[in-house]
Parts: sequence; C-alpha cells; structure tokens
Amino acid sequence: MICVPKWFGGLVAGSVMTIVAQPALAEAGVQPVTPLLAQQEVPAQVDFAPHFQDLGIEGSIIIYDLNLNQTYQHNSERNSTPYLPGSTFKILNSLISLEAGVIDNDLAILTWDGVERIVPAWNRDLNMRTAFPLSAVWFYQVLARRVGHDRMQQSVAEAGYGNQDIGSAEDIDTFWLTGDLRTTPEEQIDFLRRLYNDDVPFSEDVIALGKDIMIVEQTPDYTIRAKTGWVGFGEPDQEQIGWYVGYVEQADNVYFFATNIDIRDEDDPAARVEVTRRCLETLQLL
Repeated sequence: MICVPKWFGGLVAGSVMTIVAQPALAEAGVQPVTPLLAQQEVPAQVDFAPHFQDLGIEGSIIIYDLNLNQTYQHNSERNSTPYLPGSTFKILNSLISLEAGVIDNDLAILTWDGVERIVPAWNRDLNMRTAFPLSAVWFYQVLARRVGHDRMQQSVAEAGYGNQDIGSAEDIDTFWLTGDLRTTPEEQIDFLRRLYNDDVPFSEDVIALGKDIMIVEQTPDYTIRAKTGWVGFGEPDQEQIGWYVGYVEQADNVYFFATNIDIRDEDDPAARVEVTRRCLETLQLL
C-alpha cells in the first residue's frame, strides 16, 4: 500500500558506459575528450549498480554527455522499455499550454475548484511556477482540457514525444497518467536534448520560459533543470513507477539524465533524486 510520503510535505550487468565516438576521431582510434572530463579523469567504465543496491531500489539510469556524444547507463534493457511518463509530461504540457495561449504566462493563476486532493499543497490556487514543482495534477489537467484533444495530439506528435499516442478525446486529462502515452528513458533523453537545443516546435520565448520553470538547483558550478514523475501515485492497484529526468549544465557542457525506478515503499520516491545525484557525483558533475 503506497501512502503519501514524507518527502512530498517537507542487472547489475547493465551498469556500463557506452561510448559513441565521433566518426573522424573513431577512425583515428582516438576518443574525444573535453578539458573538463580530462581533469576529472572519469574511469573507462562507470558502475552505477552500487548506488541502486545501497538504496534498495530496482531501476535504471542513463546519463548522456553532449560534448562527447557519450552515454553512461545502468540497466540498458530498462532504458529502452516504454513506460507512462507521469508528471514528467508536465515539461511538454507546459510548453504546449503556453504556446497555445490557454494560460497567459507562468504567473497566471488557476483557481482551485475546492476539491480536496491527496496532496495538501495542491489544495489552493496555483500558477505554473508553483504547480510544476508540486506536480499538481489538477492544474495540468485543466490546461490539457483547455488545449483540447486535437491540438494536444498534434503538438505531441510534432514534438516527437514518446509513442505520440494520447488516446481518445475522453483521455485528454489522463493520457499521461493512465492512458496510452508511453516513453522510454532513452526517448526522454532524446526529447530533453532537442529541448535544450531549441529543436522543438515552440517559440523562443515559450522554450526559454519552459526551461526556466524546470530549474531545481543553481550553484556557481552548475544548474540542474529537472522534473520528477510518479506513475500510479494515489492508485495502489496500478504499477508504481518513479521518474526523474532533466539535465545538468556545467561549464561548457550539458549532461542529460533519465532515472526510472520501481516504487515499492514510502522511501523510494525520494530515492529517484538521490540515486540520480549519486550517479552524477560518480561522474564528478555535482
């Protein structure tokens, strides 16, 4: 039985590094190296499995180094397995809603309907700045209904998100939670890469605002933009899957990540972020 966790209020063989070398360098037998990674002396193989074992979780992670075109991962089979995106879809939902003009901006208020929901912090008026980090389901359901089925389907397809299947019109406010939409961790990385490169079908202002809303941590050394997701939250009879996707901007490079785990007890939701941070720390990125 999954309860509201305290964090809301307040195979091993897959643990290898996959290298995709740049063609010219590969032919010369030379691996591309940036000054940053050369200084860090990242080992030839990186094993993330101990982090999953220490936290007692089952799942996968994939981290992609943009400059080196290099992938580090744990549990490669799971990284190519499709899952419901849960609240990670709020990244794209925000962009679509802003582009469609169904909400004026990130500070525009949606009035709470008075229905008491499972997370107390959801039970109030919200704007995108507050709803996004809180994963307020009702807020994004309102936006999805305002966008409408046809426009939403077209936008999801144009963005090349997952299997691009949002189901029928009746699924307009649930398709990312219980519907037909599926995405793999690898596809999450692909979408995030295109978002970072502004290669998604939205205006410059909307993309910039969407990226800004995603910021979860900024230090003098790095910036993390990310979103959690929990498939099956509040539905104990549904498969419980946790997501944490995003990217780290550090120096002159970007590192994209997608973490996907089974949620089996109240400690596991927090482990989505913790295991990700440990893996990033292994690469000396935090």
